[in-house]
Amino acid sequence: MVSDVKLETDSYYMTSSSDRIFSASSSQITTSFNKGNVNTHLEDKMSASVAVYRNIYTEDRFRQSYGTEDKPRGGGQRFREKIAERCRCSRAGCLHLLRERVPIFNWLPKYRLKKWMLGDTIAGLTVGILHIPQGMAFALLTSVAPIYGLYTSFFPVVLYMLFGTGRHVSTGTFAVVSLMTGSVVEQLVPTPLQLNSSSPEAADFEAQRIGVASAVALLSGIMMLCMFGLQLGFLSTYLSEPIVKAFTSAAAFHVTISQLQSMLGLRLPRHTGPFSLFKTLASVIENLPQTNMAELLTSLVCLAILVPVKEVNMRFRQYLRTPIPVEILTVIIATGVAYASSLDSNYDVQIVGHIPAGFPSPRMPALHKLPEVAGDTVAITFVGYAVSVSLAMIYADKHGYSIQPNQELLAHGISNTVSSLFTCFPSSATLATTNILESSGGFTQLSGLFTSLVVLIVLLLIGPLFYFLPKAVLACINVTSLRQMFLQFQDLPDLWRVSKIDFVVWLVTWLSVVVLNVDMGLAIGVVFSMMTVICRTQRAGCSVLGRASNTEIYRPLENHNKCYEVPGVKILTYNGPIYYGNRSFFREDMSRLLGLTPERIRSREKARKALEKREREAVSTVERGVANTSFSSENEFFKSETAQSEVQAVLIDCSSVIFVDVAGARLFIQMCIECQKVGICIYLANCNESVLRILTSSGLMNYMNPQHIFVTVHDAVMYIQQQKEQTPENTTTVWV
Repeated sequence: MVSDVKLETDSYYMTSSSDRIFSASSSQITTSFNKGNVNTHLEDKMSASVAVYRNIYTEDRFRQSYGTEDKPRGGGQRFREKIAERCRCSRAGCLHLLRERVPIFNWLPKYRLKKWMLGDTIAGLTVGILHIPQGMAFALLTSVAPIYGLYTSFFPVVLYMLFGTGRHVSTGTFAVVSLMTGSVVEQLVPTPLQLNSSSPEAADFEAQRIGVASAVALLSGIMMLCMFGLQLGFLSTYLSEPIVKAFTSAAAFHVTISQLQSMLGLRLPRHTGPFSLFKTLASVIENLPQTNMAELLTSLVCLAILVPVKEVNMRFRQYLRTPIPVEILTVIIATGVAYASSLDSNYDVQIVGHIPAGFPSPRMPALHKLPEVAGDTVAITFVGYAVSVSLAMIYADKHGYSIQPNQELLAHGISNTVSSLFTCFPSSATLATTNILESSGGFTQLSGLFTSLVVLIVLLLIGPLFYFLPKAVLACINVTSLRQMFLQFQDLPDLWRVSKIDFVVWLVTWLSVVVLNVDMGLAIGVVFSMMTVICRTQRAGCSVLGRASNTEIYRPLENHNKCYEVPGVKILTYNGPIYYGNRSFFREDMSRLLGLTPERIRSREKARKALEKREREAVSTVERGVANTSFSSENEFFKSETAQSEVQAVLIDCSSVIFVDVAGARLFIQMCIECQKVGICIYLANCNESVLRILTSSGLMNYMNPQHIFVTVHDAVMYIQQQKEQTPENTTTVWV
């Protein structure tokens, strides 16, 4: 089958049958496709050829032919029009803004009741049951009473249902965020070694602690709202996937070590700051003789139940309609056993104690502590937001919908700000409950309604029944909930195979978090990751391009040995930006590939000055009517030296140069001057608009011909070959 398409335009012809330059009077572009017959057994080979016929385009000529005309309007006028457009109010605009900022008004009218209600109900109830033990357990990580974990499992869920865009995201208490918040609480309100839990001092102590935790939540919410106002949702991209996975995996070790004292029944102060993991571990080992055997036995029994059942849930999740609620079953059984055996009075087992029933009354956080928690809150905010957006994106990609990172900022900002007024600590999306929500068949955010109803029933009616729940059980729930984080070590072999740099980023982040601290380790991981990006742009590498025979395709010679260099033309490409950080490396590569040594530049400069002197002497001699034969020989000597040079023109392919700064632009000018000294002309191709604008503004056109900037590499090569062959000026059509 043969199909031909002919379009009227200026012409430049490419075909696979020749490698010559022709002049043409017709204005056509001819595209041909030749295909062989293809049967169902794929026995025949398919061949295809393409031919394009057009003129050579410089950037100026292409802009004149196809560019958009700039409208002669002032910048102030455009700015006023944009402001007026933004401030214009209409009923349709208000409805659109309402649906955009409160997404429930967008998806709820489209809700498919018969198709989605059952899945959302089952998934919401399942996650709600898991929130009860997990909320109380993570409250211990935050160093506050368990009831505040239940509050944090209620308010953020309701608010995210209204404002969030992730259909499969479950918000609430998250181990890493709770651990980081607990470190702040312990620094500002350390635990006294001798404290009677029934004394008035204990109540005041708990009030101080939740005041600090609520202040962190309030400030975190305000930061997210400010980031939303500035549209800074893109900042989460600085926490790359290796950083997030290494950080959460290392934080899991901190959580596990911090729970050892509760599992062993030890009453030890909580260590914070650098090397806190090793300090805590050393303190636990030192006090092992004081282990409460009843709490140790309780922990072992709980682990023996939780670990195998969670493994069953994971391995057979495709066969289970809902996971086995082993956490809530363990809590109920442990509470009953502790009540029946009086473990608290007979064996000195630490229990949860009083859990007030009812809805919490609004209370202002400890606002006077805001300056002291500001630094740590920045890290908590970024971690919570990055984990939440990452989870939302993972499940959005899996189920074929999109989320809005800036709207997620608004959703989590409102959740933390409002929740802080009801004695909640910082919340975010959680790994375990989000995975269960999706695997249980949840479809939309409406599942959060059923989750919050379960937690609300516990708050209003069932909460006081957990009075005798041993804290060791909650510690075991904390440790076993980290299974997914520990399993992230399985990604390391694939990461090493795909990208060794990302592997090193993962390793550095993990070691920094484990050895130093959670927030400090995260900062080191982010800085190290950004340094790898900078180093990669600094060492981007300059390659020599060769042409594939009978095509307009140019590829690096080191990877394509069948491509050949165009005679007399050195085609270079640089695979990165050219800026102050790598300008010296770019200059070094260019000088090496072009042979621009200081000795060669000086010798060529000396020869050029000698030639100019001979020319002046020849002119004065001719004016006196006397022939000068020496000038002819000198001129021929210079021309022969130039002809023997391997490179008469250098073409820089700027397709991979994404930006150039002032230092890079000045380097281009310097390279132009040095190339001119040795008789080499510089050409540019494939420059994007921003690079071309900066080069032009820096004065590069004073040192090179503006007509030496081409749309493609092949345009430039054809032009250079025409110049060498002294083609007439009106013959600018090429056949390839």
